[in-house]
Amino acid sequence: MQFFVLSHNLQIHSESVPSFTPSELAEGLSLHSDHINTNALNHPHWMVLVESDLSHQELAREVVNAWKKFRNSLGHSMNHSFIALGGRKDSKATPGSPLQEGYWGVDVVECANPDSFLKSINWDALKASRPVDGVFEVRD
Repeated sequence: MQFFVLSHNLQIHSESVPSFTPSELAEGLSLHSDHINTNALNHPHWMVLVESDLSHQELAREVVNAWKKFRNSLGHSMNHSFIALGGRKDSKATPGSPLQEGYWGVDVVECANPDSFLKSINWDALKASRPVDGVFEVRD
């Protein structure tokens, strides 16, 4: 069983791509995937807990696909990129945090230029500091 704790990094500033509440996002992702279970979170950073029997790479792709289907079903603009950036929590969790040891913290980014965004957060250096099997990037 894989556990993803999702955050949302919306880099598109347009009324045609509104942000989601945790409840909206949990429901929308669940409606657009047969492979995930979701729960909305009450946390300042983390929005949704996702559970699945898929591998972490398959689940990352599934989350991005469900996210896109959800946006599309609402008639939102789709002329931007989606990125899922994940890192496995390999240390003890902070008390009260939804991101537990062994879970994946996943930032879903919606942006116009993925390469520029990844460069702006120094993604290559962040990846290099983690075990190869403890980090992923899925673009669409």
